[in-house]
Amino acid sequence: MVATQQRTRIVLVRHGHVEGIDPPRFRGRVNLPLTARGVRQAELTRDYLAQTFRPAAVYTSPLARCVRTGEILAQPFALTTSAIADFVDIDYGAWQGKSYDEVQAAEPAAFSRWRWTPHLAEIPEGETLHDLAARVVRVMHAIVAANRRQTVLLVGHDTVNRVSLLLALDASLARFWCIGQQPCAVNVLEFDDTTGWIVQSLNETGHLRERILSHDRA
Repeated sequence: MVATQQRTRIVLVRHGHVEGIDPPRFRGRVNLPLTARGVRQAELTRDYLAQTFRPAAVYTSPLARCVRTGEILAQPFALTTSAIADFVDIDYGAWQGKSYDEVQAAEPAAFSRWRWTPHLAEIPEGETLHDLAARVVRVMHAIVAANRRQTVLLVGHDTVNRVSLLLALDASLARFWCIGQQPCAVNVLEFDDTTGWIVQSLNETGHLRERILSHDRA
């Protein structure tokens, strides 16, 4: 007899590398493609996940960088990806597409609030972290309801993933910058019907470092 999984598991992955990560820009809703480096990161993540999990579904943000990452991750499982509109990146409003340096020079007080008290920041014409958190709650509840006691892959953005993890940890949005989230990092969350969310791992990147280093030495 095959044992039944007792919790709903969400394997939360950030998309692969895109332009605008370093030096940093407010990417948000800009529909950036994966770079060659990002595709390679997704392929390494795919190989790691294929050895570890057997997902029943793959969900992504609707933006191209997440959709493409999800498509690569889904290959070993013969699954198609489903885009979830509410899991899109934060709306950076008037800051979208601008570099951190540009925003800091033009609006030093607003930029400082974003960097030091992000839970209180109000981005001009954009969303707050509280707006984003409301969307994330809806997504996580819907995924758990549709995939009870199964494993799913969910591909999102650094901001969305950080908020997802803070909510699972029942931590304040003030801790936003205290959550690491590298390109193609893997996080594992489980939902127990009795006790709620359990974060099993956070910002795993070993599958990228070891294999990239060995590849680069070859």
